[in-house]
Amino acid sequence: MPPITLPSPRTPDPMQAPVLRWGVMGPGWIAHRFVEALQAHTKQRVVAVGSRNPERAASFAERWSIDNAYGSYDDLLADQNVDIVYVATPHTEHLPCALAALAAGKHVLVEKPLGLSAAQGVEIANAATARGLFAGEAMWTAFLPKYDVIGQILDAGLLGTIRTVLADHGEHFTPDHRIYDPALAGGPLLDLGTYTAAFATWALGAPISLVAVGQPANEQLNGQISAILTHAGENQSMLNTTILANTPTTAAVCGDLATLTIPGPFYQPGPFTVTTLDGAVLRHDEPVGTHVDGLHFAADDAARTIADGGIESAVHPLAAALTTLSVLDEIRAQLGIEFPGS
Repeated sequence: MPPITLPSPRTPDPMQAPVLRWGVMGPGWIAHRFVEALQAHTKQRVVAVGSRNPERAASFAERWSIDNAYGSYDDLLADQNVDIVYVATPHTEHLPCALAALAAGKHVLVEKPLGLSAAQGVEIANAATARGLFAGEAMWTAFLPKYDVIGQILDAGLLGTIRTVLADHGEHFTPDHRIYDPALAGGPLLDLGTYTAAFATWALGAPISLVAVGQPANEQLNGQISAILTHAGENQSMLNTTILANTPTTAAVCGDLATLTIPGPFYQPGPFTVTTLDGAVLRHDEPVGTHVDGLHFAADDAARTIADGGIESAVHPLAAALTTLSVLDEIRAQLGIEFPGS
C-alpha cells in the first residue's frame, strides 16, 4: 500500500545530550562551521584547538572563545581535559590524526570521508575497537532529522521495492581552490562524491558491480565522474559528481509504489516529497539549512553513544562508511585515480 502519511523525525534534542569536552584538530573551513553549529545548537564544550600553525590555532580560539590553542597536534592530544577529538584536517591526514588521537586515549569523530580508502577506514576502526574508544565518521547528512524520516519510510517499505536511486553533487571550483591540489587528494570524489555513494548504498546496500567514467580537470586531476552501480536484484543507482560545473545536487529513491524526491542540495536540511503511483504528493517540510544547521547532530550522536558505553554510532555505523569507501575505491581503480599514501 502507498503511504498515507509521512512519519515524524525521532532525532533527540541536541540540547539534552550528555556534554563532552571537544578538541578540534585542524582549524579549517569545516571546523569553523562545526564549532559554530555546536555552540548554536548544543551544550557541547569545545575546550581546545590544535594546528601545525600556532597563529591559526590562536586565531580560531579567539574567534570561538576557546580556552586552549595549541601549535601542534601532539600538544592538543596531551590535554587531559579533552574527551574527544574532531578531526578536521585535510583528507590525507585523517588516518594519521585519527590514529594519534586514539593512541592518546581520545575518542574521535573524523570528518568525512573516514579515510582515503576502505583499508584506511578499517585501520581506524580496528584501532578504536582495540582501545575500547569511540570512532565515527562525521557524515552529517546521515544524522539529519529529515534522513531519520527517510529511513523510516525505507524501513517500512512505503516506496515498495526500490528499483532506482539517483544522486548528483556538482560544484564549480576555480583552480586556486585546494580541491584542485593532487597532494591533498583533490578532485570531486572525496569532497562531493562521498555524499552520492553514501546515499545510494544506504538506500540499496553495497553494489554487486559498478561501471564508472571520468573526465579530467587538468593533466593531474580528475574533474568529473559518473557511475552506474548494480545492487541486489539487479536494481541500479546512478551517481554523478563534478568540480567543473554547478549541478542540481538532487536525489531520488524510486520504488514500484512511490518515488521519494529530494531537491538540491539533497545532503543538507530541507524538504522532500513522496509521490505515489496514483499521483498523490506527500510533503516533508522543514527549513532549508546549511552546515551550521546540521553539523551538530553527529556530535550529539557521538556524545550519547559514548555516554551509553558504545564505541560506534548506531545511526551511521563504521560499516556504512567502509561500504562507501569501497565504492570509491572501485571507482578510483577503474579510472586510475591515485591518492597520496593510499
